[in-house]
Amino acid sequence: MSLEFLSNDWFAKVEELRAAAGDLDVPAQLASLQLNIKVTDGGNQVEMALNGGNLERGTIAGAPTTLIVPKDLAYKLFIKQDQSAAMQGFMSGQIKVEGDMSKMMAMQSVQPSAKQQALSKQIAEITA
Repeated sequence: MSLEFLSNDWFAKVEELRAAAGDLDVPAQLASLQLNIKVTDGGNQVEMALNGGNLERGTIAGAPTTLIVPKDLAYKLFIKQDQSAAMQGFMSGQIKVEGDMSKMMAMQSVQPSAKQQALSKQIAEITA
């Protein structure tokens, strides 16, 4: 089953997979991280958040940092886990940061837990 990245069905399936995964042993540096993400696609925008190491639909009130990222780059970052795309996107101005940039930078140096990596693999498998 392949679901379109960021569609309502995709978010519903991600939520289902995350609930089934249970405790993800999120590293302490990620456990307290709250980051809003606005994904742009032409004239459309989808809002999501990285909350305690988990992708969620919508935004977090009071989150200190917001990333604005085009959809194709968001796919590379969150589905393909392409760290070089993150650096290239930032350096080329495709990734815009509003708020506390240090929160985003902290994310770069932390390795996700094995359980988080397994969940990421499951999400990638259901994503078109």
